[in-house]
Amino acid sequence: MTWTAEAVARVQRRTVAVLAAGQVLGGIAFGATISLGALLAADLSGQEALSGLATASVTLGAALCAIPLARLAARRGRRFALTLGNLFALVGIAVVIIAAAARSFPLLLVGVILIGAGNAGNLQSRFAATDLARDDRRGRDLGFVVWATTVGGVLGPLLLTPGESVGQWLGMPPLTGAYAFSIVAQAAAFVLYVIALRPDPLKIAQQQERDRPAGSVVGHVDRPIAARYAVFAVAGSHTVMASVMAMTPVHLAHLDPAHVTTVVGVTIALHVFGMYGLSPLFGVASDRLGRIQTILLGQVLLAASLVVAAVWPQSQLAVLIALLLLGLGWSAATVAGSALLTESSAPSLRPRRQGRSDTIMTLSAAVGSVLAGVILGAIGYGGLALVALLVVVAVTALSPFARR
Repeated sequence: MTWTAEAVARVQRRTVAVLAAGQVLGGIAFGATISLGALLAADLSGQEALSGLATASVTLGAALCAIPLARLAARRGRRFALTLGNLFALVGIAVVIIAAAARSFPLLLVGVILIGAGNAGNLQSRFAATDLARDDRRGRDLGFVVWATTVGGVLGPLLLTPGESVGQWLGMPPLTGAYAFSIVAQAAAFVLYVIALRPDPLKIAQQQERDRPAGSVVGHVDRPIAARYAVFAVAGSHTVMASVMAMTPVHLAHLDPAHVTTVVGVTIALHVFGMYGLSPLFGVASDRLGRIQTILLGQVLLAASLVVAAVWPQSQLAVLIALLLLGLGWSAATVAGSALLTESSAPSLRPRRQGRSDTIMTLSAAVGSVLAGVILGAIGYGGLALVALLVVVAVTALSPFARR
Protein backbone atom coordinates (compact mmCIF):
# COMPACT_ATOMS: atom_id res chain seq x y z
CA MET A 1 0.00 0.00 0.00
CA THR A 2 1.22 3.48 -0.90
CA TRP A 3 0.72 6.05 1.84
CA THR A 4 -0.09 9.59 0.75
CA ALA A 5 0.90 12.58 2.86
CA GLU A 6 -2.73 13.16 3.83
CA ALA A 7 -3.19 9.54 4.92
CA VAL A 8 0.01 9.63 6.97
CA ALA A 9 -1.11 12.86 8.64
CA ARG A 10 -4.44 11.25 9.62
CA VAL A 11 -2.66 8.22 11.08
CA GLN A 12 -0.28 10.48 12.99
CA ARG A 13 -3.12 12.49 14.56
CA ARG A 14 -4.82 9.28 15.63
CA THR A 15 -1.56 7.82 16.94
CA VAL A 16 -0.78 10.86 19.09
CA ALA A 17 -4.29 10.84 20.59
CA VAL A 18 -4.11 7.11 21.38
CA LEU A 19 -0.63 7.41 22.89
CA ALA A 20 -1.68 10.37 25.04
CA ALA A 21 -4.67 8.44 26.38
CA GLY A 22 -2.45 5.44 27.03
CA GLN A 23 0.00 7.62 28.95
CA VAL A 24 -2.81 8.87 31.19
CA LEU A 25 -3.92 5.31 31.97
CA GLY A 26 -0.39 3.97 32.40
CA GLY A 27 0.53 6.93 34.58
CA ILE A 28 -2.26 6.08 37.04
CA ALA A 29 -0.82 2.60 37.58
CA PHE A 30 2.77 3.79 37.79
CA GLY A 31 1.92 6.68 40.13
CA ALA A 32 0.37 4.24 42.61
CA THR A 33 3.47 2.02 42.43
CA ILE A 34 5.83 4.88 43.22
CA SER A 35 3.63 6.00 46.10
CA LEU A 36 2.96 2.58 47.63
CA GLY A 37 6.14 0.69 46.74
CA ALA A 38 8.30 2.16 49.48
CA LEU A 39 5.53 1.76 52.09
CA LEU A 40 4.98 -1.88 51.18
CA ALA A 41 8.72 -2.57 51.15
CA ALA A 42 9.15 -1.12 54.64
CA ASP A 43 6.08 -3.01 55.91
CA LEU A 44 7.00 -6.42 54.47
CA SER A 45 10.71 -6.23 55.25
CA GLY A 46 10.26 -4.71 58.70
CA GLN A 47 13.10 -2.28 57.97
CA GLU A 48 12.70 1.27 56.70
CA ALA A 49 16.26 1.15 55.37
CA LEU A 50 15.07 -1.34 52.71
CA SER A 51 12.19 0.83 51.50
CA GLY A 52 14.37 2.37 48.77
CA LEU A 53 14.72 -1.04 47.11
CA ALA A 54 11.21 -0.66 45.71
CA THR A 55 12.18 2.43 43.71
CA ALA A 56 15.45 0.78 42.69
CA SER A 57 13.50 -2.26 41.45
CA VAL A 58 11.27 -0.08 39.26
CA THR A 59 14.37 1.44 37.69
CA LEU A 60 15.94 -1.99 37.24
CA GLY A 61 12.85 -3.34 35.49
CA ALA A 62 12.72 -0.37 33.11
CA ALA A 63 16.44 -0.62 32.33
CA LEU A 64 16.35 -4.38 31.68
CA CYS A 65 13.39 -4.22 29.29
CA ALA A 66 14.04 -1.00 27.36
CA ILE A 67 16.30 -2.55 24.72
CA PRO A 68 14.35 -5.84 24.30
CA LEU A 69 11.07 -3.94 23.89
CA ALA A 70 12.69 -1.61 21.36
CA ARG A 71 13.97 -4.57 19.35
CA LEU A 72 10.52 -6.13 19.42
CA ALA A 73 9.10 -2.84 18.17
CA ALA A 74 11.56 -2.88 15.27
CA ARG A 75 10.45 -6.39 14.26
CA ARG A 76 6.77 -6.44 15.22
CA GLY A 77 5.77 -2.78 15.48
CA ARG A 78 5.00 -0.32 18.27
CA ARG A 79 1.62 -1.87 19.08
CA PHE A 80 3.15 -5.23 19.96
CA ALA A 81 5.85 -3.70 22.16
CA LEU A 82 3.48 -1.36 24.00
CA THR A 83 0.87 -4.06 24.66
CA LEU A 84 3.57 -6.42 25.92
CA GLY A 85 4.73 -3.69 28.30
CA ASN A 86 1.16 -3.39 29.57
CA LEU A 87 1.01 -7.14 30.15
CA PHE A 88 4.23 -6.98 32.17
CA ALA A 89 2.71 -4.24 34.33
CA LEU A 90 -0.54 -6.16 34.84
CA VAL A 91 1.31 -9.29 35.93
CA GLY A 92 3.53 -7.16 38.17
CA ILE A 93 0.55 -5.58 39.93
CA ALA A 94 -0.94 -9.04 40.55
CA VAL A 95 2.38 -10.27 41.96
CA VAL A 96 2.62 -7.25 44.28
CA ILE A 97 -0.86 -7.94 45.67
CA ILE A 98 -0.01 -11.62 46.18
CA ALA A 99 3.27 -10.65 47.86
CA ALA A 100 1.41 -8.35 50.26
CA ALA A 101 -1.04 -11.13 51.12
CA ALA A 102 1.78 -13.65 51.60
CA ARG A 103 3.98 -11.15 53.47
CA SER A 104 6.85 -11.90 51.08
CA PHE A 105 9.38 -9.12 50.57
CA PRO A 106 11.39 -10.86 47.77
CA LEU A 107 8.17 -11.54 45.85
CA LEU A 108 7.24 -7.87 46.23
CA LEU A 109 10.48 -6.85 44.54
CA VAL A 110 9.79 -9.25 41.66
CA GLY A 111 6.39 -7.65 41.14
CA VAL A 112 7.80 -4.14 41.23
CA ILE A 113 10.48 -5.11 38.69
CA LEU A 114 7.71 -6.30 36.35
CA ILE A 115 5.86 -3.00 36.82
CA GLY A 116 9.10 -1.22 35.96
CA ALA A 117 9.31 -3.34 32.81
CA GLY A 118 5.86 -2.06 31.90
CA ASN A 119 7.06 1.49 32.49
CA ALA A 120 9.75 0.89 29.86
CA GLY A 121 6.88 0.63 27.38
CA ASN A 122 5.39 3.87 28.68
CA LEU A 123 8.73 5.59 28.15
CA GLN A 124 8.83 4.43 24.53
CA SER A 125 5.42 5.96 23.84
CA ARG A 126 7.11 9.32 23.35
CA PHE A 127 9.22 7.84 20.55
CA ALA A 128 6.17 6.24 18.96
CA ALA A 129 4.74 9.76 18.67
CA THR A 130 7.64 10.72 16.39
CA ASP A 131 7.59 7.81 13.92
CA LEU A 132 5.32 9.58 11.42
CA ALA A 133 5.65 13.16 12.62
CA ARG A 134 6.63 15.87 10.16
CA ASP A 135 9.95 17.54 10.92
CA ASP A 136 8.22 20.79 11.83
CA ARG A 137 5.84 19.06 14.28
CA ARG A 138 7.98 16.28 15.75
CA GLY A 139 8.79 18.13 18.96
CA ARG A 140 5.20 19.30 19.41
CA ASP A 141 3.74 15.79 19.04
CA LEU A 142 6.33 14.30 21.35
CA GLY A 143 5.80 17.05 23.91
CA PHE A 144 2.04 16.50 23.93
CA VAL A 145 2.43 12.79 24.71
CA VAL A 146 4.92 13.60 27.49
CA TRP A 147 2.46 16.18 28.85
CA ALA A 148 -0.25 13.52 29.10
CA THR A 149 1.90 11.80 31.72
CA THR A 150 1.03 14.68 34.05
CA VAL A 151 -2.60 13.61 34.27
CA GLY A 152 -1.84 10.02 35.26
CA GLY A 153 1.05 11.03 37.49
CA VAL A 154 -1.24 13.32 39.50
CA LEU A 155 -4.28 11.04 39.54
CA GLY A 156 -2.33 7.97 40.67
CA PRO A 157 -1.25 9.31 44.10
CA LEU A 158 -4.66 10.99 44.61
CA LEU A 159 -6.34 7.57 44.37
CA LEU A 160 -4.44 6.15 47.36
CA THR A 161 -7.04 7.13 49.98
CA PRO A 162 -10.17 6.06 48.06
CA GLY A 163 -8.21 3.00 46.96
CA GLU A 164 -7.84 1.81 50.54
CA SER A 165 -11.62 1.97 51.00
CA VAL A 166 -12.18 0.00 47.81
CA GLY A 167 -9.46 -2.46 48.84
CA GLN A 168 -11.11 -3.11 52.19
CA TRP A 169 -14.44 -3.71 50.46
CA LEU A 170 -12.77 -6.18 48.05
CA GLY A 171 -10.82 -7.88 50.84
CA MET A 172 -7.41 -6.86 49.45
CA PRO A 173 -4.31 -6.78 51.69
CA PRO A 174 -3.54 -3.47 53.47
CA LEU A 175 -1.74 -0.79 51.40
CA THR A 176 -2.76 -2.42 48.10
CA GLY A 177 -6.25 -0.99 47.59
CA ALA A 178 -5.12 1.61 45.03
CA TYR A 179 -3.88 -1.22 42.82
CA ALA A 180 -7.52 -2.04 42.10
CA PHE A 181 -7.65 1.21 40.12
CA SER A 182 -4.24 0.42 38.63
CA ILE A 183 -5.44 -2.92 37.27
CA VAL A 184 -8.45 -1.30 35.62
CA ALA A 185 -6.33 1.52 34.14
CA GLN A 186 -3.60 -0.83 32.89
CA ALA A 187 -6.14 -3.21 31.35
CA ALA A 188 -7.85 -0.27 29.64
CA ALA A 189 -4.50 0.86 28.20
CA PHE A 190 -3.87 -2.67 26.91
CA VAL A 191 -7.25 -2.78 25.15
CA LEU A 192 -6.74 0.74 23.81
CA TYR A 193 -3.42 -0.12 22.16
CA VAL A 194 -4.71 -3.44 20.75
CA ILE A 195 -7.79 -1.89 19.18
CA ALA A 196 -6.88 1.72 18.39
CA LEU A 197 -3.15 1.73 17.57
CA ARG A 198 -3.81 0.63 14.01
CA PRO A 199 -2.19 0.96 11.57
CA ASP A 200 1.14 0.70 13.34
CA PRO A 201 3.10 3.99 12.94
CA LEU A 202 6.55 2.39 12.98
CA LYS A 203 5.62 -0.16 10.32
CA ILE A 204 4.39 2.64 8.06
CA ALA A 205 7.62 4.61 8.61
CA GLN A 206 9.69 1.52 7.80
CA GLN A 207 7.66 0.85 4.67
CA GLN A 208 8.10 4.44 3.49
CA GLU A 209 11.85 4.13 3.95
CA ARG A 210 11.97 0.87 1.97
CA ASP A 211 9.87 2.34 -0.85
CA ARG A 212 12.13 5.35 -1.38
CA PRO A 213 14.39 5.10 -4.45
CA ALA A 214 18.03 4.42 -3.70
CA GLY A 215 19.93 7.68 -3.30
CA SER A 216 16.75 9.70 -2.89
CA VAL A 217 17.50 13.10 -1.36
CA VAL A 218 14.27 12.98 0.64
CA GLY A 219 15.38 9.89 2.53
CA HIS A 220 16.51 10.11 6.13
CA VAL A 221 20.25 10.64 6.49
CA ASP A 222 21.72 8.79 9.45
CA ARG A 223 23.75 11.05 11.75
CA PRO A 224 25.33 8.78 14.40
CA ILE A 225 27.34 11.53 16.13
CA ALA A 226 24.25 13.69 16.62
CA ALA A 227 22.35 10.61 17.84
CA ARG A 228 25.08 9.85 20.41
CA TYR A 229 24.96 13.41 21.66
CA ALA A 230 21.17 13.21 21.99
CA VAL A 231 21.53 10.07 24.13
CA PHE A 232 24.15 11.79 26.28
CA ALA A 233 22.09 14.97 26.66
CA VAL A 234 18.95 13.08 27.71
CA ALA A 235 20.84 10.79 30.09
CA GLY A 236 22.86 13.63 31.60
CA SER A 237 19.83 15.85 32.15
CA HIS A 238 17.86 12.98 33.63
CA THR A 239 20.70 12.07 35.99
CA VAL A 240 20.97 15.66 37.25
CA MET A 241 17.23 15.85 37.80
CA ALA A 242 16.87 12.46 39.50
CA SER A 243 19.90 12.90 41.75
CA VAL A 244 18.92 16.30 43.13
CA MET A 245 15.21 15.43 43.36
CA ALA A 246 15.90 12.20 45.26
CA MET A 247 17.84 14.05 47.97
CA THR A 248 15.53 17.06 48.28
CA PRO A 249 13.01 15.42 50.68
CA VAL A 250 15.89 14.37 52.95
CA HIS A 251 17.32 17.88 52.89
CA LEU A 252 13.92 19.50 53.56
CA ALA A 253 13.35 17.14 56.49
CA HIS A 254 16.40 18.66 58.17
CA LEU A 255 15.26 22.22 57.44
CA ASP A 256 11.74 21.88 58.89
CA PRO A 257 11.06 18.54 60.61
CA ALA A 258 7.72 19.73 62.02
CA HIS A 259 6.12 20.44 58.61
CA VAL A 260 8.12 18.10 56.41
CA THR A 261 5.16 16.37 54.71
CA THR A 262 3.56 19.65 53.67
CA VAL A 263 6.80 21.23 52.49
CA VAL A 264 7.92 18.14 50.60
CA GLY A 265 4.46 17.66 49.04
CA VAL A 266 4.28 21.21 47.68
CA THR A 267 7.88 21.17 46.47
CA ILE A 268 7.60 17.84 44.64
CA ALA A 269 4.22 18.82 43.16
CA LEU A 270 5.72 21.95 41.61
CA HIS A 271 8.69 19.91 40.44
CA VAL A 272 6.42 17.40 38.69
CA PHE A 273 4.51 20.28 37.09
CA GLY A 274 7.83 21.62 35.80
CA MET A 275 8.70 18.21 34.36
CA TYR A 276 5.51 17.69 32.38
CA GLY A 277 3.25 20.73 32.50
CA LEU A 278 5.05 22.80 29.86
CA SER A 279 6.42 19.97 27.70
CA PRO A 280 4.19 20.93 24.70
CA LEU A 281 5.70 24.43 24.77
CA PHE A 282 9.21 23.00 24.78
CA GLY A 283 8.16 20.77 21.89
CA VAL A 284 7.08 23.83 19.90
CA ALA A 285 10.35 25.55 20.85
CA SER A 286 12.39 22.62 19.58
CA ASP A 287 10.49 22.71 16.27
CA ARG A 288 10.94 26.45 15.78
CA LEU A 289 14.25 27.24 17.48
CA GLY A 290 15.96 23.92 16.82
CA ARG A 291 16.68 20.77 18.80
CA ILE A 292 20.13 21.73 20.02
CA GLN A 293 19.08 25.24 20.98
CA THR A 294 16.24 23.83 23.10
CA ILE A 295 18.57 21.30 24.72
CA LEU A 296 20.86 24.20 25.63
CA LEU A 297 17.86 26.12 26.96
CA GLY A 298 17.26 23.13 29.21
CA GLN A 299 20.86 23.26 30.42
CA VAL A 300 20.46 26.97 31.24
CA LEU A 301 17.38 26.17 33.33
CA LEU A 302 19.17 23.26 35.03
CA ALA A 303 22.19 25.46 35.76
CA ALA A 304 19.96 28.19 37.22
CA SER A 305 18.30 25.57 39.43
CA LEU A 306 21.60 24.22 40.71
CA VAL A 307 23.05 27.68 41.36
CA VAL A 308 19.98 28.65 43.41
CA ALA A 309 20.22 25.41 45.40
CA ALA A 310 23.96 25.88 45.96
CA VAL A 311 23.78 29.53 47.03
CA TRP A 312 20.65 29.34 49.24
CA PRO A 313 20.42 25.71 50.44
CA GLN A 314 18.92 26.72 53.83
CA SER A 315 15.96 28.56 52.29
CA GLN A 316 12.79 26.54 51.71
CA LEU A 317 11.61 29.05 49.11
CA ALA A 318 14.91 28.81 47.26
CA VAL A 319 14.75 25.01 47.25
CA LEU A 320 11.18 25.17 45.91
CA ILE A 321 12.26 27.51 43.09
CA ALA A 322 15.26 25.29 42.38
CA LEU A 323 13.08 22.18 42.05
CA LEU A 324 10.65 23.98 39.72
CA LEU A 325 13.53 25.08 37.49
CA LEU A 326 14.99 21.57 37.70
CA GLY A 327 11.79 20.11 36.30
CA LEU A 328 11.58 22.71 33.52
CA GLY A 329 15.19 22.10 32.49
CA TRP A 330 14.63 18.36 32.39
CA SER A 331 11.53 18.81 30.25
CA ALA A 332 13.24 21.02 27.66
CA ALA A 333 16.27 18.74 27.36
CA THR A 334 14.27 15.50 27.27
CA VAL A 335 11.72 16.61 24.68
CA ALA A 336 14.31 18.18 22.37
CA GLY A 337 16.86 15.40 22.94
CA SER A 338 14.33 12.68 22.13
CA ALA A 339 13.31 14.51 18.94
CA LEU A 340 16.97 14.94 17.95
CA LEU A 341 17.67 11.23 18.51
CA THR A 342 14.73 10.26 16.29
CA GLU A 343 15.50 12.53 13.37
CA SER A 344 19.25 11.75 13.54
CA SER A 345 18.58 8.03 13.08
CA ALA A 346 17.45 6.15 9.99
CA PRO A 347 14.05 4.45 10.60
CA SER A 348 15.67 1.01 10.66
CA LEU A 349 17.99 2.10 13.49
CA ARG A 350 15.57 4.19 15.55
CA PRO A 351 14.03 1.55 17.83
CA ARG A 352 17.42 0.10 18.78
CA ARG A 353 18.90 3.51 19.59
CA GLN A 354 15.76 4.63 21.41
CA GLY A 355 15.83 1.53 23.60
CA ARG A 356 19.52 2.04 24.28
CA SER A 357 18.84 5.66 25.21
CA ASP A 358 16.16 4.67 27.74
CA THR A 359 18.43 2.03 29.27
CA ILE A 360 21.34 4.43 29.65
CA MET A 361 19.00 7.11 31.00
CA THR A 362 17.48 4.92 33.71
CA LEU A 363 20.74 3.26 34.77
CA SER A 364 22.55 6.60 34.92
CA ALA A 365 19.81 8.05 37.10
CA ALA A 366 19.94 5.03 39.41
CA VAL A 367 23.70 5.35 39.85
CA GLY A 368 23.41 9.11 40.22
CA SER A 369 20.78 8.78 42.93
CA VAL A 370 22.96 6.39 44.93
CA LEU A 371 25.99 8.65 44.63
CA ALA A 372 23.85 11.67 45.51
CA GLY A 373 23.20 10.21 48.93
CA VAL A 374 26.91 9.83 49.54
CA ILE A 375 27.64 13.35 48.31
CA LEU A 376 24.82 14.81 50.40
CA GLY A 377 26.25 13.23 53.54
CA ALA A 378 29.77 14.42 52.72
CA ILE A 379 29.37 18.00 51.49
CA GLY A 380 25.67 18.84 51.90
CA TYR A 381 22.86 19.84 49.55
CA GLY A 382 24.69 22.86 48.15
CA GLY A 383 27.74 20.70 47.39
CA LEU A 384 25.52 18.15 45.62
CA ALA A 385 24.14 20.92 43.40
CA LEU A 386 27.67 22.02 42.43
CA VAL A 387 28.72 18.47 41.59
CA ALA A 388 25.59 18.04 39.43
CA LEU A 389 26.50 21.29 37.67
CA LEU A 390 29.54 19.52 36.18
CA VAL A 391 27.22 17.27 34.17
CA VAL A 392 25.36 20.32 32.84
CA VAL A 393 28.68 21.84 31.77
CA ALA A 394 29.61 18.62 29.94
CA VAL A 395 26.28 18.46 28.04
CA THR A 396 26.71 22.11 27.03
CA ALA A 397 30.37 21.77 26.02
CA LEU A 398 29.74 18.76 23.77
CA SER A 399 26.80 20.32 21.91
CA PRO A 400 28.91 21.41 18.87
CA PHE A 401 29.42 17.73 18.01
CA ALA A 402 25.69 17.36 17.37
CA ARG A 403 25.91 19.86 14.51
CA ARG A 404 28.26 17.72 12.50
